[in-house]
Amino acid sequence: MKITSLDQVPAVPMQMEGAVGVVKQVPLGKADGAPNFSFRVFTITPGGNTPYHIHDAEHLNYILEGEGVLVDAAGEQHPVKAGNFSMVVPNEKHQYRNTSTTEEFKFICAVPLAYE
Repeated sequence: MKITSLDQVPAVPMQMEGAVGVVKQVPLGKADGAPNFSFRVFTITPGGNTPYHIHDAEHLNYILEGEGVLVDAAGEQHPVKAGNFSMVVPNEKHQYRNTSTTEEFKFICAVPLAYE
């Protein structure tokens, strides 16, 4: 069993090409002995974004703070805000963008361990 607080987890700048103003934290995952899934928390600074990318496993997301958009494969922007859940299915091109000029955008992303 493990209990942790997000403020105890190191925040590491996202190094993936196309990421702007994104940090990642992994409060629960492989290093904790999780056998199947990982919880990652991404924080995007105002005006920042994740890469526009695809992956071959689903990502289940919960928006913790702020507002932004989830961009789909056609480039359509879908508004998301704190309290929303979203799912990105395998091989679906997507990107999260923080549309705020003043507030951070933070979300949990649950993934299979291979994507930690």
